[in-house]
Amino acid sequence: MPRHATWRGDATPSATPRFGYAATVRAPRLADVLRPADNQDARFLRDLLRHAYHWRFNEDPDLPVYRYAQNWGRPGDAGVVAFEGPHAYGAAWYRLFPADEPGFGFVDEETPELTVAVVPSRRGEGHGAELLYALLERARADGHSAVSLSAEKGQTGFYERFGFEPIRETSNAVTMLARLQ
Repeated sequence: MPRHATWRGDATPSATPRFGYAATVRAPRLADVLRPADNQDARFLRDLLRHAYHWRFNEDPDLPVYRYAQNWGRPGDAGVVAFEGPHAYGAAWYRLFPADEPGFGFVDEETPELTVAVVPSRRGEGHGAELLYALLERARADGHSAVSLSAEKGQTGFYERFGFEPIRETSNAVTMLARLQ
């Protein structure tokens, strides 16, 4: 997994992009580091859920979004966390869900569902794309053939650049799938 990869619309890739966007790898800056998520990150991932799923709280404030970080580190969990110095500011992670307790973007028990979130003060700088790129590379390395997610209706363009396609819609959400093979 590259230390830093960022989406740039003006980049000219040396090979055909895997996710339908141009990815370039840049040398890591000393202040910014991506590292694998571990069980010590559970609290941070839980805190990021309000940023990732804020739009869902409008429909039902009692939705069980905690399940995306609860007992983090179980088999099938993987993620990356972005840091500047000692401060984490974003993460992307995925988790496998059982059919009897599915996530919002559940496809099947073999397809991990991902979450991406960046704190508001760091948005618009390409960190979400960087995190998503690294997580998709991790999913591929872990042998997953696809990943899914749930996005707010009308807010799917970011994910489409990474090869996600809508597979199911409700009145306010879209379940999307990206095939990795």
